[in-house]
Amino acid sequence: MHQLINHVEEKLKIKVTNQKIIQQAFYHRSYINEQGENLIHSNERLEFLGDAVLEILVSQFLYGKYPKKPEGDLSRMRAQLVREPSLAYLARQVDFPKFIQLGKGERLSGGKERDSILADTFEAFLGAVYLDTGMEMVDSFLERVLFNHHQEILTLTVQDYKTKFQEMVQVKGTVKIEYRLLDTIGPSHAQIFTIGLYLEDELIAEASGKSKKEAEMKAAEKAIHHLKKGV
Repeated sequence: MHQLINHVEEKLKIKVTNQKIIQQAFYHRSYINEQGENLIHSNERLEFLGDAVLEILVSQFLYGKYPKKPEGDLSRMRAQLVREPSLAYLARQVDFPKFIQLGKGERLSGGKERDSILADTFEAFLGAVYLDTGMEMVDSFLERVLFNHHQEILTLTVQDYKTKFQEMVQVKGTVKIEYRLLDTIGPSHAQIFTIGLYLEDELIAEASGKSKKEAEMKAAEKAIHHLKKGV
């Protein structure tokens, strides 16, 4: 996990003093089940802590940013910013998927692209940073990745990603966009679908979900992310 620590320090600008606690934030319970619970622990307790840290810092930010908004408006904005799709989006923005440690089953079913796993990892990371270097460092990190872009995130995470992607690529004219079923695994009552997003017959993104619609939406979201980064 040397690459993870380098990423956190160099890309995310967070000084790490306790490498083990940062690494733990990326250990999903499925990975722990395969490794042995007595050796290392999953990120679930860190997620519990990170959830509380996130809520207080987002509340503090919105309270100061919008002094004239009533409590109801602030609550709705907070709920939108800390909900699963928003946190999963942020996790992708900071390249967390490539560092998440999953069990074989979760890996094969596309766990690294599952919103629930990404959101939980993001919260666990906040909890780990809080324990390692304190609230101020978490606040600084959130300012860079969330607070400075909160209006964009509020807009993006409530939009239809497929529509958004279509709007982005068709700015210069009509192009061929196609979603193709690449794979289906699991029993009939709990299938996982993998969808490929093709632009002019070129595969540019793929994602998995519990329904074809969910997988298509996630593939479109990934494609938007890549386009924004110029990939």
